[in-house]
Amino acid sequence: MLNAPPPFTIDSQELYLEIPQSPEAQEQPYSTAGACQRGWINQICLQAFLPWFKEEIAPTARVYPNNAALPSFWEVLNGTAITFDRDRLVLIPTLAMDDDELRVPQEWVDIPEWVADYYIAVQVNPDDGWIKIFGYTTHQILKTTGVYDAGDRTYSLESEDLIPDINVLWVTHQLERSEALRAEIAPLDSITKIQAENLLERLGHPDVKFPRLAVPFSMWGALLAHSGWRKKLYELRQGLLMQWSIPQYLQTGVAYLAQQWGWEKTEFVVVPTGMRSAEPVIGLSRQIIVAQNTYELRIFPKAASENRVWRFELRSTTPGGQIPAGFKLRLLTEDLQAFENNEDTATTSVDMLYLEVILELGEGLIWEIEPAPEDYDREILRF
Repeated sequence: MLNAPPPFTIDSQELYLEIPQSPEAQEQPYSTAGACQRGWINQICLQAFLPWFKEEIAPTARVYPNNAALPSFWEVLNGTAITFDRDRLVLIPTLAMDDDELRVPQEWVDIPEWVADYYIAVQVNPDDGWIKIFGYTTHQILKTTGVYDAGDRTYSLESEDLIPDINVLWVTHQLERSEALRAEIAPLDSITKIQAENLLERLGHPDVKFPRLAVPFSMWGALLAHSGWRKKLYELRQGLLMQWSIPQYLQTGVAYLAQQWGWEKTEFVVVPTGMRSAEPVIGLSRQIIVAQNTYELRIFPKAASENRVWRFELRSTTPGGQIPAGFKLRLLTEDLQAFENNEDTATTSVDMLYLEVILELGEGLIWEIEPAPEDYDREILRF
C-alpha cells in the first residue's frame, strides 16, 4: 500500500493528516465488537482532525456536546460533531480504501437537535497512520440530493458530488452567506416517559446488535434527542446500573460516569434561617462555565430531610462574585415537563439562585441553566 504524502499537505485538494503517535487511551467500554471498533476509529479521526482544524481554521472549535458524551454516541452510530463559531460539522470516518462515497447516519440529518451545517468525509488508515479528508457537503445538499437508504438508514453522496477542498468550507464560513446550509426538516414527535422506559428496556440489551435499526426512526430519534435517555441507553448496554443516583453518591461516592461529567462529593456549610448556627452538610457539586465565567451547581438534602426535600443552588466560584441579572436555574421532570415553582430567575445581580423540591423515592429530575453552560448536555439525576 502506498504511503500518504507528508501530513498537513494537500494532494489533489485532498488533505492528509497524521494520526497522533500515541493516541489517547480508549477508556470507555462498548457493548459489541463493532461498537468498540467504531469508537476507536472515531476517536483517532477526532484526535487527528480537531487540533489541525483549531489551528488552521477555527480556534473556537470544540466537540459537541462534550468529550464525556462521545461514547454514548459511538455505542450506537458513526460520527462526531464539532461546533465552531455559529456552525457545526460532523466527521464521518470510514475504513474503506476506495473513498467512493460519503454515507451519513440518518440521526445526524433528521434529528433537529443534531443537524449540522457541514458533513466531512474522512478515510482512516490506522496502519499507515493517517486520515484523508476526501470531501464535504452541506445538510441542504445531503438532504435534498443525497440518496436515502432505508435498509441502513443513511443518506449518501458519491465522492464526485462532494466539495473536495476543505479550505472552501472556511471561505464560505467567513462570508455573509445567502444560500442556506441547512434544509428544513420536520420536528420529531415526542415520546412519553413510559414509551422511553419500554424502549430502553428493549434496546438496552447488548444482544440487540443494531438498536438504531430495531424500532421506527421516529421513536428512535426522539429517544436519542433526549440526552438523558441516550446516556441511559449507553449505561444499560454496558450493564451499568444506578449511575445517576444522588442518594447513592452521598452514601458510597460518585460513580465513574458522573465523575466524567464533573460531579464530586462535597461538604458545604449551610447557614439556616432562624437562630440556629451554621452546620455542615454533605452534597454534590460540579463547576460549569457560562460566558467564560465559572459557577458552581450544588445539590444537597435539607436538614432532617425525612420529607425528602432537596436544595439546588447556583453560585459564583469567584469570591464575592454574583449571579448576573437574567440568569435562570430551572428543574424539569424526566420527560422535560415544567412543574410549580420549578424556576428561579435573577432579576438583578444576586448571590445565588436556588430551588427546593420535595421528591419521591426514585424520581428523576433534569437541571437547566440560562444562558446555557458550555458543553451542556442534559442528564437525569435520580433521587
